[in-house]
Amino acid sequence: MHNYVLLAETGSDIPAEFAERYGIYTVPMHVAFGDETWDDRTFPIEDIYRFFETTKTLTKTSGCTVGDFETVFDKIQAEHPGKHILHLAYSAVTTCSYQSAVIAAEGRSGITSIDTKHVSAGQSLVLILMARYLEANPNATLEQVTAKAEELSRKVCMGFFPGDLAYLRAGGRVSNAAYLGAKILSLNPLIELLDGYLKATKKYRGKMDTVAPKFLREYVEKNHFKRDVLAFVYSKGLKDSIRRECDAIAKELGFREILWIPTGGVVTTHCGPGGFGVCGVME
Repeated sequence: MHNYVLLAETGSDIPAEFAERYGIYTVPMHVAFGDETWDDRTFPIEDIYRFFETTKTLTKTSGCTVGDFETVFDKIQAEHPGKHILHLAYSAVTTCSYQSAVIAAEGRSGITSIDTKHVSAGQSLVLILMARYLEANPNATLEQVTAKAEELSRKVCMGFFPGDLAYLRAGGRVSNAAYLGAKILSLNPLIELLDGYLKATKKYRGKMDTVAPKFLREYVEKNHFKRDVLAFVYSKGLKDSIRRECDAIAKELGFREILWIPTGGVVTTHCGPGGFGVCGVME
């Protein structure tokens, strides 16, 4: 047994089976449906789609508050006295969550927050690999643990395609002209996590059926991914045929473990139905 408890925001989209397996705690981020705000992961994802279809406006997301972290810190310290809390945070430049954690930790001992500079599956992959490192190195010092977490955060990379550009347009992230142009030309903007920022880096032309397999092969080669594990991230609405084809390609490319991570309320709000992405670890 090691002396650490891993913690992340629900926006990490860490699958429940991994959270349970490794004892990972989560702090809720939030999704607002008009005047009503709900904790992320406490409602069906389809509610986001229905809200957009009926109101033509997006749900809105917000990060974890200081109070959210204080509640979870209290819970962990009561259930695991003496263990060090290692908070592997959602990208600090995209939300207030990291700063909320730092404030909530003031006056407490045994808490370290590290900005992973990732969201969703990228953050999940850092969490899972860090949990496995701790199991394999139960006597690791805090210095060694933080160094490993920072190394993993640097080596993990993720790129994804929003499922429906109408969600980006409604959120003000693309203009009407850009939206119409992309629809006419069947363009899919690739969004990558670069130093914590979500940046559009390239456009792929065609339907997701052809774009996803092409991107998968290119992204793996470009980033020289280790073949230990590959994570796919997707939002509900992605075709099963795309999942089957990409799963087969990942096996063909030699990946020994393949994860499929569905987006929660925070990421789904911004990408809409049918989003798809790839996340791996660079050599």
